[in-house]
Amino acid sequence: MPTASPRHFLDLDVLDAATLRSIVDAAHAMKRAGKRVPAKMLPKDIADAVLVMIFEKPSTRTRVSFDVAMRQLGGQTIMLNHTDLQIGRGESIADTARVLSRYVDAIMIRANGHDTLNELARHATIPIINGLTDRSHPCQIIADIMTFEEAKGPIAGHSIAWVGDGNNVAASWMHAAVQFGFELRIGCPNSLRPDAAIEKWVQKNKGRLLITDNAQEAVLGADCVVTDTWVSMGDKDAERRKKLLKPYAVTDALMKKAGTDAIFMHCLPAYRGNEVTEQVLEGPQSVVFDEAENRLHAQKAILAWCLGA
Repeated sequence: MPTASPRHFLDLDVLDAATLRSIVDAAHAMKRAGKRVPAKMLPKDIADAVLVMIFEKPSTRTRVSFDVAMRQLGGQTIMLNHTDLQIGRGESIADTARVLSRYVDAIMIRANGHDTLNELARHATIPIINGLTDRSHPCQIIADIMTFEEAKGPIAGHSIAWVGDGNNVAASWMHAAVQFGFELRIGCPNSLRPDAAIEKWVQKNKGRLLITDNAQEAVLGADCVVTDTWVSMGDKDAERRKKLLKPYAVTDALMKKAGTDAIFMHCLPAYRGNEVTEQVLEGPQSVVFDEAENRLHAQKAILAWCLGA
């Protein structure tokens, strides 16, 4: 199944818009199909395919959704923590990539650093999938766009508000704003703005982007409000971040500034009383558990594309 030019899924800015649109459309179709994906949507020889999943960070949704996704496509999985590999004892990422490419058909990695992902991709001859790095989280955004479209139709032309830390998930939303043609408004403290290089990429590609330190300005009239945990894995300044981000909590009052039928999304895990109130998370505008389910269907579509469907 490996090809001379593997189909990596590394970031939303390095794939073309038509390919990303086709992946989201496939995710919708696979969800409608249920557990048994039609043969016409499956990669060739999927029954013999093996996915290795490598985790340098803890995971619930990414771990389980990729495992179940590969099984529902008809393939098999091997799950490894960082300490299970010789990388943990000094073997190079390049050598690991070259060895695993001889054994399996694809690798999904949740890595501490984006450089690890890129080095793996440079030396692998099989598809590499970004299951999250400190820079981005593209798989999450495929599921999020799918979720938005289930609730409100095609995302192009709509407005999305991101409130809170300008983190890796926000970065992937920025990429998506260009690739899927929607407006993105980010409300965050100036000290937690997204990477300036990504902002420049959006501007260069004529994306519709507003970054403000005013949460209400970001949310005003938006079709969807999105947030994330204030303290990500590896952050060592939890108390400082909580103080900075307190004005950006998604409350009923903030949601009322959004569009009258706006939805609320959060990639989970959520910390009620910090970035979002219980009332919003469990309220009628929240689609967070549809969003979590859609990770499964998004992963199936990503895997199928990477493996040649």
